[in-house]
Amino acid sequence: MTKIRIAIQKSGRLNEESLQILKDCGISIDNGKDQLKASSRNFPIEVFYLRNGDIPQYLRDGVVDIAIIGENVLIEKGEDISIAEKLGFSKCKVSLAVPKSVKYNSVQDFEGKRIATSYPNTVINYLKEKGVNADLHIINGSVEIAPNIGLADAICDIVSSGSTLFKNNLKEVEVMLTSEAVLAVSPKINSERKELLKKLQFRIQSVLRARGSKYVLLNAPNEKLDAIIKLLPGMRSPTVLPLADEGWSSVHTVINKDKFWEVIDELKKAGAEGILVCPIEKMVL
Repeated sequence: MTKIRIAIQKSGRLNEESLQILKDCGISIDNGKDQLKASSRNFPIEVFYLRNGDIPQYLRDGVVDIAIIGENVLIEKGEDISIAEKLGFSKCKVSLAVPKSVKYNSVQDFEGKRIATSYPNTVINYLKEKGVNADLHIINGSVEIAPNIGLADAICDIVSSGSTLFKNNLKEVEVMLTSEAVLAVSPKINSERKELLKKLQFRIQSVLRARGSKYVLLNAPNEKLDAIIKLLPGMRSPTVLPLADEGWSSVHTVINKDKFWEVIDELKKAGAEGILVCPIEKMVL
């Protein structure tokens, strides 16, 4: 039986979140300790556990068909590889940082400076757009110590919370790009595996829609229903059911979690009561 081959990061946060989204898609992975390849019991898929920086080449060569990978890695090492889906997790920035003691005015301050990074292509392209020339020191590993030991004047690295920069007495001064996990596709994927990719994408999209939404139930007096319904975005239109108490109805709908509190505040002002909020496991449209 044909199986689609997916690469995920061997370890770390992206590994955990990648396995979680597959689990949320109903895919069970039989992965023992230290395995480099595992299969699913209930979906035609093989999982390859690979180093993050090696994944673009595996996609390019057709060794794997798809991968869950940071968009920043594709920008650095695989701009020729297409993205099928943005996944909304493992968000970060790729930024330039300098010591806190350095007065910073603009990106022109990097002219002639030494920058330590493991993202040379990203830095070169960014500075070229700005008309700046700098000397790059390519480091595989922790670059934050480079200014402290006199190796570089600045660094370029991934920034999530900023705590690592803070601990190393650095400050973020330029955000070159924002990134999140994406589902990338090999240019050599065949037609059979493209069909499996469509099935997997359908599941992923259902999970992502659910993650971005909340199911809301509320009670409302009938004379205020029209005003309350106008506030509700809903998937198509809210469900309205009569309550046992005469003159009252129960309203059911879905709200985007990014607008959730604003909508709830407006609903309360409009007369909604007994508002219940529930997570959504899957959302199939």
